[in-house]
Amino acid sequence: MVTAGDRMTVAPATMPLSLGHASPRPTGFLQVTRIGCDALAEAEPHALGLTYWFDAAPHGAPYTAVVRFVGHRIGLDREPGPRDTFAASERIEGVIPGSGRTAITTRMFDIAPGEWNITAALTTERHAASARRSPTLLDRQRVSKSGRTGFGPVIRASAPGVHLGAWPALVGAGVAVALAVQARLALHAHLPVEATLSVSLIASVVGLLGARVYHLAEQSPRLLLYPRSLLNAGMCIQGFVLAAIATASIGMVLIGVPVGRFLDVTAPGLLFGMSIGRFGCFFGGCCAGRPTASRWGLWSSDRRLTTRRVPTQLLEAALAFAVGVAALLTVVKGAVEPAGAVFVSAIAAYTFGRQLLLPWRDLPRKTPHGRRLTAAVTAAVLLAGLVVAVL
Repeated sequence: MVTAGDRMTVAPATMPLSLGHASPRPTGFLQVTRIGCDALAEAEPHALGLTYWFDAAPHGAPYTAVVRFVGHRIGLDREPGPRDTFAASERIEGVIPGSGRTAITTRMFDIAPGEWNITAALTTERHAASARRSPTLLDRQRVSKSGRTGFGPVIRASAPGVHLGAWPALVGAGVAVALAVQARLALHAHLPVEATLSVSLIASVVGLLGARVYHLAEQSPRLLLYPRSLLNAGMCIQGFVLAAIATASIGMVLIGVPVGRFLDVTAPGLLFGMSIGRFGCFFGGCCAGRPTASRWGLWSSDRRLTTRRVPTQLLEAALAFAVGVAALLTVVKGAVEPAGAVFVSAIAAYTFGRQLLLPWRDLPRKTPHGRRLTAAVTAAVLLAGLVVAVL
């Protein structure tokens, strides 16, 4: 279990300047991540997790906040070495006034294990409306805290609002639900249930590998040349779907099961599983939405910045569930010709809806027209599927 250090509230070191822009309220405090597991207390590699909390300004224009962390190892009986001190800064661009409690988390990895004393200082800036956009210091808040290093992989994944184990648990539950729904629909469609499940299990394992490969290809294709990078890579749902469906289709051909019928009975369960998996993204700190001050925003994290955000993961979960229900009703109603039309239409509908949600995700666009092109293609495929279904 991972907990955080005790909260410490301090008054600002200097009073805010009167510049017509509200500064964060003086509620800054520092937390040092602790691992509540004795078995991991001395496990290598070591790291230090630090989180600085503050309240966003209640009103005004978006502004920049910079938190500087300085640490010194405690209890040395010798002269400090390079790994006995550190200094690091975290810059938060576009802090939205009115977004409430905010936390920024950083991790120190290349340091000596042991007890540390850390000081964190917050500086906020306002950019002038001129072309120079010169920064103006508004406020400084400083606080100190002591804490010990912990097991690096756990420290790396820990942050306020992130629940360790939530992502694998909910993704695993999604896979179980997907296979259960698929088995029931395969029986309804008079397909061999045992063979269908066996191929689907193999396809799911291949899909996990495909999800990692797809993520690496998006981030930096050169990393694909280093197989060890797969161990630490993230996962992407598009990679899972592509790899799993390709593997399952090949398996169906080998065992003599109609691929189109298999895909149709697979579509509802696949979408239900994706819906459950998106809750894992929300609680696990990935695929986060943009920060917002809106009342319908939810406090969540991207494992670095924890603040009120657009709940894109939950919106996508609702989208997948709705499309899954429509696919389920279509499959239960009876066979749709041509076989495979339900699967193609369902995936097209989900992909089209996802393009509408992507602008709310807190990630940079990779291409200027990729989202529009994908939306246009999937809309055309969906329309064609609906025409075929009606005729």
